[in-house]
Amino acid sequence: MKNKIWLSSPHMGGTEQKFVNEAFETNWIAPLGPHVDNFELDLATYTKTKHAAALSSGTAAIHLALIMLGVKRGDEVICQTMTFSASANPITYLGATPVFVDSEKETWNMCPKLLNSAIQDRIAKGKKPKAIIPVHLYGMPAQMDKIMAVANIYGIPVIEDAAEALGSKINGKAMGSYGNMGVLSFNGNKIITTSGGGALLSNNNEYITQARFLATQARDEAPHYQHSQIGYNYRMSNIAAGIGRGQMEVLDAHVELRRQNFETYKKEFAPIEGITLLAEPKGYFSNRWLSTILIDPVFANGVTKEDVICALLVENIECRPLWKPMHLQPVFDKSPFYGDGTSENLFNNGLCLPSGSNLKKEEIKRVCTIIKNTFANTTKSINDLAELV
Repeated sequence: MKNKIWLSSPHMGGTEQKFVNEAFETNWIAPLGPHVDNFELDLATYTKTKHAAALSSGTAAIHLALIMLGVKRGDEVICQTMTFSASANPITYLGATPVFVDSEKETWNMCPKLLNSAIQDRIAKGKKPKAIIPVHLYGMPAQMDKIMAVANIYGIPVIEDAAEALGSKINGKAMGSYGNMGVLSFNGNKIITTSGGGALLSNNNEYITQARFLATQARDEAPHYQHSQIGYNYRMSNIAAGIGRGQMEVLDAHVELRRQNFETYKKEFAPIEGITLLAEPKGYFSNRWLSTILIDPVFANGVTKEDVICALLVENIECRPLWKPMHLQPVFDKSPFYGDGTSENLFNNGLCLPSGSNLKKEEIKRVCTIIKNTFANTTKSINDLAELV
């Protein structure tokens, strides 16, 4: 069996252990502590937001953001359809209904025009959405200026899901800093990790103060244990935050390495008709968390994404299809959807390639060789068949 090549594995920078050891030496093993405080400061400084709350996951951050925006049973929240289910699940935790909006082709993220149409239609039906959740897929920024403009017209707050986009920017402005609140994830496969964890960003101090309160079981200030509202166990531990502090020191290096991966794929696949890679719009800077390709069988002599996936899996290389849109998921099949088929087409033809910042040159060469051979073998088979005919 050949060595496994992972899609996106954790990549330690070397100083994480120092911060973890410090937590042990000072006996700050329990949740919260000085590492949490400093990690929050690091995140706010890096994204140029005023405040950050370190939490147990990005899902927890979305959940708390929705609570603070007053989302309740029977409400509606607009969510990008092409995303991981964690963007939409917290809407249902509160008994609200997700309203899914399709992607546009330039960034694969929420289409501002369809967003506007969806809002108008929901208002006409007597259901003004309580929030909007755009997502920056695979590190590519959504069209945030246009999305924010639409949101501001109707006075609807935006929860910016930047779980995949730490380090990405538009004209120098960090993802996670556009919305009323921004969400980050530090899951093991993200561009930096705390093993598990997330964060909520905002320029509004009240949101972050309330998030920290709700995330620590909503314990009132009293000499005894008193609770006036329901709280959650959503705070990050001091040890996890220590890992995060070490990871922040190598974040920019990880971004550069992932961008180099993308450039390698772009160069290697340039001669192959039928493969396209997502380009950055002018002024956009993607962290290229995952490098993705689209395969058009019409121009690729019938080669499909399934052919490539099978070829890679046989060689012990992990790859995945693009996210299956939420409106196609059985759990959300009754939710409203506004679209034109863009996300469905992306799902049918796209896949994610190994993209880790710890990916070795010989590993990415191996991936490229297998994919190129898949296309070459198919072309050869077709040419042989033509000669027989």
